[in-house]
Amino acid sequence: MNNQDLKTGTTTLGLVCKDGLVLAADKRATSGYLIAWKKFDKIIQITSSIAVTVAGTVSDVQLLTKYLKAELKLKDIRTGRETSVKEAANLLANFVYSNIRKLSLIPGISHFIVGGKDSSGFHLYDLSPDGSIVEVDDYISSGSGSVMVFGVLETMYRKGMGVDEGVKLAAKCINAAVQRDIASGNGIDIISITKDGIKKVFSKELELKIEL
Repeated sequence: MNNQDLKTGTTTLGLVCKDGLVLAADKRATSGYLIAWKKFDKIIQITSSIAVTVAGTVSDVQLLTKYLKAELKLKDIRTGRETSVKEAANLLANFVYSNIRKLSLIPGISHFIVGGKDSSGFHLYDLSPDGSIVEVDDYISSGSGSVMVFGVLETMYRKGMGVDEGVKLAAKCINAAVQRDIASGNGIDIISITKDGIKKVFSKELELKIEL
């Protein structure tokens, strides 16, 4: 496996706000230099209070999120309580760890940002492609456009900002990546996770038109 295999052509991010979380992503899915999908949803709702952003090999992230949804439903039935965000993130991290280490002709690269609310509050986790997991208390970004995103966040993010401010900042971040990263583009999706649950607060398709 070389460095090229480890690259994920996308841009996703997660922000911690004083009254909730914000998750955002672009809409482009690529296969090498080909734009394979222009309307790919990279933010997936797992439960009524937990969502993830996805980056990496499409088949792997789709399968792992299906596994996660099924396992969490079974866990809730067995335990009689809702799974915490930490438990969900750890379970997904185990899936990622096992997936990256199996023998396959196609590298199973997947990077997730997990955000959600439980009885202890709001939590944001970064799940790297190697299966490692870190809880984030401010912001995180993944994918090839993350370099541009981090540049914006380092300048404009501040502790204690509200979800409304976070949504506007997330839009600026994804737009910065779309402008400069060829693997990111075609649109922006943003969701908020608050005491009222998960809500899609912004969704816009962007078209690149060239006239000669």
